[in-house]
Amino acid sequence: MARTVLSQADIARALTRISHEILESNRGPDKLVILGIPTRGVVLAQRIAETIQRIEPTATDVRVGSLDVTMYRDDLTRTRTRTPSRTLVPGSIDGVTVVLVDDVLYSGRTIRAALDALGDHGRPTIVRLAVLVDRGHRELPIRADFVGKNLPSSTDERINLHLLEVDGDEFVSIDGGAVSDLAGQDAR
Repeated sequence: MARTVLSQADIARALTRISHEILESNRGPDKLVILGIPTRGVVLAQRIAETIQRIEPTATDVRVGSLDVTMYRDDLTRTRTRTPSRTLVPGSIDGVTVVLVDDVLYSGRTIRAALDALGDHGRPTIVRLAVLVDRGHRELPIRADFVGKNLPSSTDERINLHLLEVDGDEFVSIDGGAVSDLAGQDAR
């Protein structure tokens, strides 16, 4: 049985906080490119860019795009792969701050692939990482700079993010693991 850990309002607050942190870290909106990792990372990147533009009146041209990492993954032979999405990098990324945006940070392998893919498009001055949920269990030395919610979980659990634009509803839930396995049994 899945339990909701973030509501739509919680997600909105987390993205607003992340947007403020990005602006503080970058000292404003100049030379900033926000790239979402498909699928839900793209939606989150667009929301962050919109929020930055609302917060910072001078941020009229925050560049936002998408970076597909499917063909850069090191686990293509081990896991089911999805159909590659379109990569849209808005202009040159040379000499700018790039913020990669993903929905859930887990092993770090998606972000490693994103760094490889990013290198094919230019050389940013700095690369930062924003995630809505950090669930731990890293297999690589990768850490998010901006985190909406740290959500410690077991490897048996699954984090589900639903966004209005993709799923028609909006929440983060967690299911699986020992608690869910016992939920349907009588307590003795």
